[in-house]
Amino acid sequence: MVSTTLPSTAQVWDWLAEVPDPEIPVISVTDLGIVRSVEWQGDTLVVHVTPTYSGCPATSIIALDIETALRARGIENLRIERRLSPPWTTDWLSDEGREKLEAYGIAPPQPAGGPARCPHCGGTDLERISQFGSTPCKAQWRCRGCLEPFDYFKCI
Repeated sequence: MVSTTLPSTAQVWDWLAEVPDPEIPVISVTDLGIVRSVEWQGDTLVVHVTPTYSGCPATSIIALDIETALRARGIENLRIERRLSPPWTTDWLSDEGREKLEAYGIAPPQPAGGPARCPHCGGTDLERISQFGSTPCKAQWRCRGCLEPFDYFKCI
């Protein structure tokens, strides 16, 4: 009889940290805070995922990407469960994820409801162009200093 040791949940979290968000590939699904928990139920790995909003078009792709990554690491028995409660908020973004967003040219969410500074030049004279940006969870803003438009990840 062959003894199989299941990977630790810490190892699984490390693997999930390598799975990019399909809409913002510079951050991982763990940076985004949408992976809520990872647990072994017997020999089945259960991953709970909360989409950024219930109608997010990337939810199915995210589940597929997580499944693909974990199966490539040898996970055979896997269940991905969508959790809508509690709803995701931008508070779940990791600090590293916020830094990655800004470096990528997307202003991270701020409690005041608008970007703190331009992710391109750091300027603070900003104007909102549109409530909607490249995806529904972002708004389009422009810096009056460098005149560059940029997405702002809206607070939810």
